[in-house]
Amino acid sequence: MSTDTTASVSTHILDTSVGRPAAAVAITLAARGGAGAPWETLGGSATDADGRCKDLPALPEGTTQVRLDFETEAYFAAKKQAEAQQDAPRVRDSGAFFPEVTVTFAVVPGEHYHVPLLLNPFGYSVYRGS
Repeated sequence: MSTDTTASVSTHILDTSVGRPAAAVAITLAARGGAGAPWETLGGSATDADGRCKDLPALPEGTTQVRLDFETEAYFAAKKQAEAQQDAPRVRDSGAFFPEVTVTFAVVPGEHYHVPLLLNPFGYSVYRGS
């Protein structure tokens, strides 16, 4: 929840290779009060079964930049193991070309920022959602 002095952040992940949410992806949130300031890790969470991360820590007053770190390697490793157990035909390597995805963006007080990650084993895209 944002106030007039802070911004707020939410995110979710869709695995575009299967057209489904990406569950159990660890996410870390960091913030800083300007380009030259050090990053402060605020904490993290993981995506739920719907690919959403609903309990990211609140941003401190004075935050102007935010960084989300998505730990995608473990997600793709688990997915690869599940496919192997199902004897699914392997059409391509389903490992993680990007073992992590880091998204850094600017924020202003009083605004909410929803940052979806569209993910597949060989690429990703992010945008400011609503």
